[in-house]
Amino acid sequence: MKHFSRSTAAFALLLCACFLLPPSGAQPMPAWPDTFLARVEAWALVETLNATLLAARSATFTLDKWCADHKLAGEPKIHARLIRGVDKPVADEQRLRLQVDRNEPVKFRQVELACGDRILSEADNWYVPSRLTAEMNRSLETTDTPFGRAIAELKPFRQTFAVEVLWKPLGEGWEGRPPPADHPQQALAIPPMLFEYRALVYTPDLKPISEVDEIYTRENLAFAPPG
Repeated sequence: MKHFSRSTAAFALLLCACFLLPPSGAQPMPAWPDTFLARVEAWALVETLNATLLAARSATFTLDKWCADHKLAGEPKIHARLIRGVDKPVADEQRLRLQVDRNEPVKFRQVELACGDRILSEADNWYVPSRLTAEMNRSLETTDTPFGRAIAELKPFRQTFAVEVLWKPLGEGWEGRPPPADHPQQALAIPPMLFEYRALVYTPDLKPISEVDEIYTRENLAFAPPG
C-alpha cells in the first residue's frame, strides 16, 4: 500500500477546499452532505436546469426564474457584469455559422450573469451589430445589461449546437455498481463548473444574431438541499 507524505496530504486537503470555498467577496456556498441521496438530488437539479435552458428562448430569463425559485438573492433578478478589456477575435468557422463575410464587423462581449453576488453563468458572446438596433448596440457597449434582455424586443430564440456536462454527481457508469458510501458529516465536493453550452441566437426570420459560449457554475446550487 502506498503512503502519502504530510505535504502530499496537506496539498490534497487544500485541493478539496478549493472546491468548497467561494471567490473572495462572494457568499459562502451552502454545504450539501456527501450522501447518495444528496448526489441524486443534485443530479436531478442539474438535469432540470440543463433541460430548461435547452428548451428556452433566452438564458437570461431562464436564470431569472431559477434565481427566484431557489431564493438565491434578495432581489431575484439576473444582472450582467461586463468584463472590460477582453477581446477574442471571431474565428472563420464562427463567421460561417453567423452567416457573415470577412468584412462584416463582429463584436465580442464577455459577461458574468449574476443573481445577487452569485455568478450563475460566465459567457463569451460574439454578435453582429448590423442586425441590432442602434439602442441595443448602445446598451451592449455602454452598460452591463444582459444580452438577452437588451435584444428582447427582437423576440430571439436559441439553438444549442454543443453541450458538455462537466460534473456527474453519481459518476460514470453509476447504475452498474454499488452506490457511493454515505459520509453525512462531510460536505459534497461540487466543482466550480457544472456544464458548458455553445449556441446560436436567431431572430424569428432565422438570421443569426450571435454565438455564445456559456459555462454554468455551482452557484446555481447555492441553496440548502431538498429536505
